[in-house]
Amino acid sequence: MSYGQGGPGWGPGGPGTPDWDALAEDQAAHRARRRRWLLIGGGAAAAVAVAAVVAFAVVSGGSPGGGGPSDGSTSALPSPEDLPVSPDQPDPDFTEAPPPPNPREFITDPAMDTAPRSAATLFPDASVTLDGRTFQRTGAASTEECATAATDGLAAVLAETGCTEMHRATFTREGIAVTVGIAVLPSEQAADRARDDAEPYVAPLTGGGVPADLCRYSACRSSASSLGRYAYFTVSGYLDGTSVTAQEERALAAGRDLAGYAADRLHARAERQAEAAATAEPAP
Repeated sequence: MSYGQGGPGWGPGGPGTPDWDALAEDQAAHRARRRRWLLIGGGAAAAVAVAAVVAFAVVSGGSPGGGGPSDGSTSALPSPEDLPVSPDQPDPDFTEAPPPPNPREFITDPAMDTAPRSAATLFPDASVTLDGRTFQRTGAASTEECATAATDGLAAVLAETGCTEMHRATFTREGIAVTVGIAVLPSEQAADRARDDAEPYVAPLTGGGVPADLCRYSACRSSASSLGRYAYFTVSGYLDGTSVTAQEERALAAGRDLAGYAADRLHARAERQAEAAATAEPAP
């Protein structure tokens, strides 16, 4: 829109009347100039975008069309097959570790039951407390002549079942003596038979305050059990020669205590050998 020295131009119609034709032409010209500037500006923006793409391609080592590096060569970008490969790694091993050995096998199978064995290893405690009752060990002994550590009936059973060792210990408490014996048999079946066929009784191990005639002239109580290839026996009586009756509980309870102690010692032997086998260490 053009202006004169005195303001906007006025056309026909006298003073105060605008020249509408001139104003329309001026407005049309203004719109045309604006469209021209918009076209020029859009083209510049597009040129800048293209330049940016080209610059990125050059920096990346290739032309915008995926060609070679900026030095003019035509080598293509490396394919995944051309990328460096890391050194071979071993495949993960999902094989399950073998289960730990069963401790019972070590007191059942003679080939596995190889730990040292003696009265000292089976009855190592000079004093044992069982369910709050304390017993003192008065003696311990081992023999390979099982018949010498049993009375006639049990001696015959041990001979028939193939007993190779008998380990005994005697414990006393409050006037009661209990001898516990652990017999070594060739198999679990042999130990079960020795338990089932046992006749009274394992011979008392005397000395250390235990009279030599214990159970000879008075009644004593005996028991027989087995675990793995071991059979274990107890005989309990009074130091003063009093007979043990069916109604009397103290001597019977003492025999049960020491039978449980023998079983615990055999369990401990099994667990030590199983642990040693699991860690590839010699059995203690």
